[in-house]
Amino acid sequence: MIKTKSKSQIPRLRRGYGGQENPLPSPKRNSGSARAGKSHYTTLQKKIEQKKARVAVLGLGYVGLPLAVEFAKAGFAVTGIEVDESRVSMLRRGESYIQDVSGDELAPLVQRGMLIPTAEFAAIIAADAIIICVPTPLRKTKDPDLSYVIGAVSEIAGHMRREQLIVLESTTYPGTCEELILPLLERKGRRVGKDFFLAFSPERVDPGNERHRTRNITKIIGGVTPGCTALATSLYTQVIERVHPVSSTRVAEMAKLLENTFRSVNIAMVNEMALICDRMDIDVWEVIGAAATKPFGFMPFYPGPGLGGHCLPIDPLYLSWKARVHNFEARLIDVAAEINARMPDHVYGLVVNALNRRGACVRGAAVMVCGVAYKRDVGDTRESPALDIMRALIRNGARVSYSDPYVGELEIEGKRLRSQLLSSAALRRSDCVLIVTDHSSFDYELIVKNSPLVIDTRNATRNIAQRWKAGKVVTL
Repeated sequence: MIKTKSKSQIPRLRRGYGGQENPLPSPKRNSGSARAGKSHYTTLQKKIEQKKARVAVLGLGYVGLPLAVEFAKAGFAVTGIEVDESRVSMLRRGESYIQDVSGDELAPLVQRGMLIPTAEFAAIIAADAIIICVPTPLRKTKDPDLSYVIGAVSEIAGHMRREQLIVLESTTYPGTCEELILPLLERKGRRVGKDFFLAFSPERVDPGNERHRTRNITKIIGGVTPGCTALATSLYTQVIERVHPVSSTRVAEMAKLLENTFRSVNIAMVNEMALICDRMDIDVWEVIGAAATKPFGFMPFYPGPGLGGHCLPIDPLYLSWKARVHNFEARLIDVAAEINARMPDHVYGLVVNALNRRGACVRGAAVMVCGVAYKRDVGDTRESPALDIMRALIRNGARVSYSDPYVGELEIEGKRLRSQLLSSAALRRSDCVLIVTDHSSFDYELIVKNSPLVIDTRNATRNIAQRWKAGKVVTL
């Protein structure tokens, strides 16, 4: 690990591009191109160490904006490039649309010119380091959609000059940097490790996490050449507390997928356990609590209504797709994805069965959904299981409303819905209250006390439910 508080270091990497030990591939003596490459490396390294390097961040979303702010706070001149001009306008006014970046933190940086938001890709020309933080979603066929990455790299290739470091942070499959990005950047005769430098550093953002922020989450760095790794390591060392270099971009790309596939598979296992316990009339939450008393060999994961966000529902399928390219079926990953994808249907079934036991049916029932964001205490609805559950309820005739302090309105099944105040009166008017996202601001005592029926998919009412008559609260 390399700590930022110590002076920047150039690690001697013993594995990587060409098997070289030195930061730059060892050239033949008296080679003009080699001398130029070493010169570009040295000049850029000095700029980074002296914080004179200009940083451009492409994509100012949940990953890019906090990162741009950290570089600006560290004393780098930062240009943030964002295609959404409404976002650019907000940033120029010092207003943040990202929960993890406050206006009080952002505004002074913009006012002092340390962070300049723009929609113009021409700003790439002036940058010494270019960091790509764009979305990498899935196509409808569940194949990787790298159109945003390709678009960003094409813009870089059209504006880049020599002596620049390019870093991809967007999650992708192993081989993307070398197989896709590198050929685009080398088209005009430029050579990696000599004219420019290319690395991958996977984002590890956890929106809403007050403890683990951009600055104190260890950063993995993998370059196409040892020199690329060393320069990227030096750059991130200026703003991140710990940096962990690896031998190649492929290792860095795979490490990110391992992290999220680990979570996806374990969540799928406990989701399947919840389905089994439901059939056997066993409380899965009590089972997990009991198992968690073991001091070794067990790590508790918890069931839920399904996976959401920009990572867990998507990243493992990038790995599964790449494995198929190499004639390998990642069966465990695919089965885990199928189990997790079925959970919204299971939750819908819980609502149907709970209403039936009360002599009611879904059609015409007033169902209030508590929490539509994909996780607690954030306003992000990407891939949220709440949306799938609400679609099923609406299609089957339920009168659906929702309450979410972080999501003011949303459109679903052609209906524009606005978040409702979670009041005693609103709860009493509902036939069923469905807790999908367990925001910490929800008053669960109020929910249980005033609702005729509660379906709790997060075990948020665990300390309250036992005080009320059996059957009023149904857990996952």
